[in-house]
Amino acid sequence: MLVVDDEPDNLDLLYRTFRREFNVLRAESGQQALDVLAEHGEVAVIISDQRMPEMKGTEFLSKTVPEFPDTVRIILTGFTDVEDLVDAINAGQVYRYITKPWDPEELRRVVERAAETYEILKQRGEAIKRSQVQHDLVITLAEIAEAASDLNSALPKIAEATQHVLKAAGCVVHLASPDDGLGDAAGSAGTGNIDFLKADPLTAAAISAKAIQVVSNAATEAGFEAKSAYQSANIVTHCVTPITFRDRVTAVLSLQWQAPQELSEADLQLIQLAAKQIGLTLACL
Repeated sequence: MLVVDDEPDNLDLLYRTFRREFNVLRAESGQQALDVLAEHGEVAVIISDQRMPEMKGTEFLSKTVPEFPDTVRIILTGFTDVEDLVDAINAGQVYRYITKPWDPEELRRVVERAAETYEILKQRGEAIKRSQVQHDLVITLAEIAEAASDLNSALPKIAEATQHVLKAAGCVVHLASPDDGLGDAAGSAGTGNIDFLKADPLTAAAISAKAIQVVSNAATEAGFEAKSAYQSANIVTHCVTPITFRDRVTAVLSLQWQAPQELSEADLQLIQLAAKQIGLTLACL
Protein backbone atom coordinates (compact mmCIF):
# COMPACT_ATOMS: atom_id res chain seq x y z
CA MET A 1 0.00 0.00 0.00
CA LEU A 2 0.99 3.64 -0.40
CA VAL A 3 0.34 6.31 2.25
CA VAL A 4 0.58 9.99 1.32
CA ASP A 5 0.54 12.89 3.79
CA ASP A 6 2.52 16.12 4.05
CA GLU A 7 2.55 15.87 7.86
CA PRO A 8 5.41 13.54 8.97
CA ASP A 9 3.63 12.55 12.21
CA ASN A 10 0.56 11.37 10.30
CA LEU A 11 2.75 9.55 7.80
CA ASP A 12 4.60 7.71 10.57
CA LEU A 13 1.32 6.82 12.30
CA LEU A 14 -0.12 5.35 9.10
CA TYR A 15 3.09 3.41 8.52
CA ARG A 16 3.06 1.94 12.03
CA THR A 17 -0.62 1.07 11.76
CA PHE A 18 -0.28 -1.06 8.62
CA ARG A 19 3.36 -2.16 8.40
CA ARG A 20 2.59 -5.66 9.80
CA GLU A 21 -0.09 -6.40 7.17
CA PHE A 22 1.32 -4.53 4.17
CA ASN A 23 4.52 -3.50 2.48
CA VAL A 24 3.93 0.21 3.14
CA LEU A 25 5.38 2.83 0.80
CA ARG A 26 5.41 6.47 1.92
CA ALA A 27 5.29 9.86 0.21
CA GLU A 28 4.99 13.44 1.52
CA SER A 29 3.31 14.95 -1.54
CA GLY A 30 1.24 14.02 -4.54
CA GLN A 31 4.16 14.38 -6.93
CA GLN A 32 6.44 12.31 -4.72
CA ALA A 33 3.72 9.65 -4.56
CA LEU A 34 3.53 9.57 -8.37
CA ASP A 35 7.30 9.09 -8.46
CA VAL A 36 7.02 6.21 -5.97
CA LEU A 37 4.37 4.52 -8.12
CA ALA A 38 6.50 5.01 -11.23
CA GLU A 39 9.34 3.20 -9.46
CA HIS A 40 7.46 0.44 -7.64
CA GLY A 41 4.39 -0.10 -9.82
CA GLU A 42 0.84 -0.95 -8.80
CA VAL A 43 -0.22 -1.08 -5.16
CA ALA A 44 -3.42 -2.55 -3.73
CA VAL A 45 -4.47 0.47 -1.63
CA ILE A 46 -3.59 4.17 -1.56
CA ILE A 47 -4.42 6.32 1.49
CA SER A 48 -3.96 10.00 0.77
CA ASP A 49 -4.51 13.18 2.74
CA GLN A 50 -6.77 15.64 0.93
CA ARG A 51 -5.27 18.99 1.94
CA MET A 52 -1.67 18.99 0.74
CA PRO A 53 0.39 21.82 -0.79
CA GLU A 54 0.72 21.98 -4.57
CA MET A 55 -1.64 19.07 -5.25
CA LYS A 56 -4.87 18.03 -3.50
CA GLY A 57 -5.37 14.38 -2.65
CA THR A 58 -8.25 14.02 -5.09
CA GLU A 59 -6.14 15.53 -7.87
CA PHE A 60 -3.29 13.13 -7.11
CA LEU A 61 -5.61 10.12 -7.02
CA SER A 62 -7.20 11.08 -10.33
CA LYS A 63 -3.75 10.93 -11.93
CA THR A 64 -3.32 7.31 -10.77
CA VAL A 65 -6.55 6.00 -12.32
CA PRO A 66 -5.46 5.55 -15.97
CA GLU A 67 -2.38 3.43 -15.17
CA PHE A 68 -3.67 1.66 -12.04
CA PRO A 69 -7.43 1.25 -12.44
CA ASP A 70 -7.71 -1.61 -9.91
CA THR A 71 -5.98 0.21 -7.04
CA VAL A 72 -8.43 1.12 -4.25
CA ARG A 73 -8.17 4.76 -3.10
CA ILE A 74 -9.02 6.22 0.32
CA ILE A 75 -9.02 9.93 1.23
CA LEU A 76 -8.28 11.35 4.69
CA THR A 77 -9.76 14.78 5.27
CA GLY A 78 -10.06 17.15 8.21
CA PHE A 79 -12.13 19.61 6.20
CA THR A 80 -15.54 19.52 4.60
CA ASP A 81 -14.36 19.47 0.99
CA VAL A 82 -17.72 18.08 -0.01
CA GLU A 83 -17.69 19.11 -3.66
CA ASP A 84 -14.21 17.69 -4.34
CA LEU A 85 -14.99 14.44 -2.53
CA VAL A 86 -18.35 13.92 -4.23
CA ASP A 87 -16.81 14.51 -7.66
CA ALA A 88 -13.97 12.10 -6.90
CA ILE A 89 -16.29 9.39 -5.57
CA ASN A 90 -18.68 9.74 -8.53
CA ALA A 91 -15.75 9.46 -10.94
CA GLY A 92 -14.69 6.20 -9.30
CA GLN A 93 -11.43 7.70 -8.05
CA VAL A 94 -12.16 7.33 -4.32
CA TYR A 95 -13.46 4.21 -2.57
CA ARG A 96 -14.06 5.85 0.83
CA TYR A 97 -13.22 9.02 2.71
CA ILE A 98 -12.26 9.09 6.38
CA THR A 99 -12.46 12.25 8.51
CA LYS A 100 -9.64 13.36 10.76
CA PRO A 101 -8.86 12.54 13.48
CA TRP A 102 -9.53 8.98 12.37
CA ASP A 103 -10.37 5.99 14.52
CA PRO A 104 -7.54 3.47 13.95
CA GLU A 105 -9.87 0.46 14.19
CA GLU A 106 -12.32 1.98 11.74
CA LEU A 107 -9.49 2.74 9.32
CA ARG A 108 -8.20 -0.83 9.68
CA ARG A 109 -11.63 -2.21 8.79
CA VAL A 110 -11.93 0.10 5.78
CA VAL A 111 -8.47 -0.84 4.53
CA GLU A 112 -9.18 -4.56 5.03
CA ARG A 113 -12.30 -4.28 2.88
CA ALA A 114 -10.38 -2.18 0.35
CA ALA A 115 -7.73 -4.90 0.02
CA GLU A 116 -10.44 -7.53 -0.47
CA THR A 117 -12.03 -5.33 -3.14
CA TYR A 118 -8.67 -5.03 -4.89
CA GLU A 119 -8.27 -8.83 -4.99
CA ILE A 120 -11.77 -9.24 -6.45
CA LEU A 121 -11.06 -6.61 -9.12
CA LYS A 122 -7.78 -8.29 -10.05
CA GLN A 123 -9.41 -11.73 -10.31
CA ARG A 124 -12.23 -10.31 -12.42
CA GLY A 125 -9.74 -8.50 -14.63
CA GLU A 126 -7.70 -11.68 -15.12
CA ALA A 127 -10.86 -13.60 -16.06
CA ILE A 128 -11.83 -10.95 -18.62
CA LYS A 129 -8.28 -10.93 -19.99
CA ARG A 130 -8.26 -14.73 -20.39
CA SER A 131 -11.62 -14.61 -22.12
CA GLN A 132 -10.49 -11.88 -24.53
CA VAL A 133 -7.19 -13.62 -25.30
CA GLN A 134 -8.98 -16.91 -25.95
CA HIS A 135 -11.49 -15.13 -28.21
CA ASP A 136 -8.71 -13.41 -30.19
CA LEU A 137 -6.80 -16.66 -30.61
CA VAL A 138 -9.90 -18.60 -31.70
CA ILE A 139 -10.67 -16.02 -34.39
CA THR A 140 -7.06 -15.91 -35.63
CA LEU A 141 -6.67 -19.70 -35.71
CA ALA A 142 -9.96 -20.07 -37.58
CA GLU A 143 -8.73 -17.61 -40.20
CA ILE A 144 -5.43 -19.50 -40.50
CA ALA A 145 -7.21 -22.85 -40.90
CA GLU A 146 -9.51 -21.45 -43.56
CA ALA A 147 -6.69 -19.89 -45.58
CA ALA A 148 -4.09 -22.66 -45.22
CA SER A 149 -3.30 -24.83 -48.22
CA ASP A 150 -1.73 -27.55 -46.05
CA LEU A 151 -0.73 -28.32 -42.47
CA ASN A 152 2.99 -27.56 -42.85
CA SER A 153 2.39 -24.06 -44.19
CA ALA A 154 -0.04 -23.33 -41.35
CA LEU A 155 2.31 -24.25 -38.48
CA PRO A 156 4.50 -21.08 -38.60
CA LYS A 157 1.37 -18.92 -38.72
CA ILE A 158 -0.12 -20.75 -35.74
CA ALA A 159 3.15 -20.26 -33.83
CA GLU A 160 3.22 -16.56 -34.73
CA ALA A 161 -0.37 -15.98 -33.63
CA THR A 162 0.20 -17.84 -30.36
CA GLN A 163 3.44 -16.00 -29.61
CA HIS A 164 1.72 -12.66 -30.16
CA VAL A 165 -1.28 -13.47 -27.97
CA LEU A 166 0.69 -15.09 -25.12
CA LYS A 167 3.54 -12.53 -25.31
CA ALA A 168 6.39 -15.04 -25.38
CA ALA A 169 9.82 -14.24 -26.79
CA GLY A 170 9.72 -17.40 -28.88
CA CYS A 171 7.11 -19.99 -29.78
CA VAL A 172 7.27 -23.40 -31.46
CA VAL A 173 4.36 -25.62 -32.46
CA HIS A 174 5.83 -29.05 -33.17
CA LEU A 175 3.85 -32.06 -34.34
CA ALA A 176 4.26 -35.27 -32.36
CA SER A 177 4.98 -38.70 -33.80
CA PRO A 178 2.92 -41.87 -33.16
CA ASP A 179 5.73 -43.32 -31.00
CA ASP A 180 5.40 -40.54 -28.38
CA GLY A 181 8.23 -38.43 -29.74
CA LEU A 182 8.46 -35.43 -32.03
CA GLY A 183 7.64 -35.66 -35.71
CA ASP A 184 9.28 -33.80 -38.57
CA ALA A 185 6.89 -30.87 -39.02
CA ALA A 186 7.14 -27.71 -36.91
CA GLY A 187 6.61 -23.99 -37.09
CA SER A 188 8.33 -21.28 -35.05
CA ALA A 189 7.96 -17.57 -34.37
CA GLY A 190 10.09 -14.95 -32.65
CA THR A 191 13.15 -16.51 -31.06
CA GLY A 192 11.56 -19.97 -31.03
CA ASN A 193 14.25 -22.64 -31.28
CA ILE A 194 13.03 -25.85 -32.94
CA ASP A 195 16.28 -27.83 -32.63
CA PHE A 196 16.50 -27.04 -28.91
CA LEU A 197 12.99 -28.41 -28.39
CA LYS A 198 14.00 -31.81 -29.78
CA ALA A 199 16.84 -32.16 -27.27
CA ASP A 200 15.10 -30.72 -24.20
CA PRO A 201 14.05 -33.38 -21.62
CA LEU A 202 11.08 -31.17 -20.75
CA THR A 203 9.53 -32.04 -24.12
CA ALA A 204 9.68 -35.78 -23.50
CA ALA A 205 8.24 -35.27 -20.01
CA ALA A 206 5.32 -33.21 -21.34
CA ILE A 207 4.47 -35.85 -23.96
CA SER A 208 4.86 -38.77 -21.56
CA ALA A 209 2.86 -37.23 -18.70
CA LYS A 210 0.40 -35.41 -20.98
CA ALA A 211 0.90 -32.44 -18.66
CA ILE A 212 2.39 -28.97 -18.88
CA GLN A 213 6.08 -28.71 -17.90
CA VAL A 214 7.78 -25.47 -16.82
CA VAL A 215 11.30 -24.37 -15.98
CA SER A 216 11.01 -20.83 -14.60
CA ASN A 217 14.74 -20.13 -14.46
CA ALA A 218 17.06 -22.80 -15.85
CA ALA A 219 20.14 -21.03 -14.48
CA THR A 220 18.99 -21.32 -10.85
CA GLU A 221 16.78 -24.44 -10.96
CA ALA A 222 18.16 -26.89 -8.39
CA GLY A 223 19.03 -30.30 -9.81
CA PHE A 224 18.14 -29.35 -13.37
CA GLU A 225 20.40 -31.44 -15.62
CA ALA A 226 19.89 -29.49 -18.86
CA LYS A 227 21.36 -26.18 -17.65
CA SER A 228 24.21 -26.19 -20.16
CA ALA A 229 21.85 -26.89 -23.09
CA TYR A 230 19.62 -24.01 -22.00
CA GLN A 231 22.61 -21.71 -21.67
CA SER A 232 23.86 -22.65 -25.15
CA ALA A 233 20.42 -21.96 -26.63
CA ASN A 234 20.07 -18.69 -24.67
CA ILE A 235 16.81 -19.90 -23.11
CA VAL A 236 16.09 -19.15 -19.45
CA THR A 237 12.37 -19.89 -19.06
CA HIS A 238 10.64 -22.68 -20.96
CA CYS A 239 7.04 -23.86 -20.88
CA VAL A 240 6.10 -27.00 -22.84
CA THR A 241 2.43 -27.92 -23.16
CA PRO A 242 1.16 -31.12 -24.80
CA ILE A 243 -1.51 -30.53 -27.43
CA THR A 244 -4.00 -33.37 -27.29
CA PHE A 245 -6.91 -34.48 -29.43
CA ARG A 246 -9.11 -37.39 -28.35
CA ASP A 247 -6.66 -38.20 -25.57
CA ARG A 248 -3.68 -38.50 -27.94
CA VAL A 249 -0.75 -36.06 -27.99
CA THR A 250 -0.74 -34.65 -31.51
CA ALA A 251 1.74 -31.82 -30.97
CA VAL A 252 3.51 -29.74 -28.35
CA LEU A 253 3.40 -26.00 -27.73
CA SER A 254 6.74 -24.53 -26.64
CA LEU A 255 6.94 -21.03 -25.19
CA GLN A 256 10.47 -19.72 -24.69
CA TRP A 257 11.92 -16.67 -22.95
CA GLN A 258 15.49 -15.39 -22.81
CA ALA A 259 14.99 -13.84 -19.37
CA PRO A 260 13.43 -15.18 -16.14
CA GLN A 261 9.66 -15.27 -16.37
CA GLU A 262 7.35 -16.02 -13.45
CA LEU A 263 4.26 -17.75 -14.83
CA SER A 264 1.25 -17.42 -12.54
CA GLU A 265 -1.53 -19.96 -12.23
CA ALA A 266 -3.65 -17.69 -14.43
CA ASP A 267 -0.88 -17.64 -17.06
CA LEU A 268 -0.70 -21.44 -17.08
CA GLN A 269 -4.47 -21.73 -17.43
CA LEU A 270 -4.34 -19.36 -20.38
CA ILE A 271 -1.55 -21.39 -22.01
CA GLN A 272 -3.54 -24.59 -21.59
CA LEU A 273 -6.61 -22.96 -23.14
CA ALA A 274 -4.45 -21.89 -26.09
CA ALA A 275 -3.15 -25.46 -26.46
CA LYS A 276 -6.72 -26.78 -26.64
CA GLN A 277 -7.60 -24.29 -29.37
CA ILE A 278 -4.47 -25.19 -31.32
CA GLY A 279 -5.35 -28.88 -30.98
CA LEU A 280 -8.77 -28.30 -32.53
CA THR A 281 -7.21 -26.26 -35.34
CA LEU A 282 -4.64 -28.94 -36.12
CA ALA A 283 -7.39 -31.56 -36.19
CA CYS A 284 -9.33 -29.47 -38.71
CA LEU A 285 -6.24 -29.13 -40.90
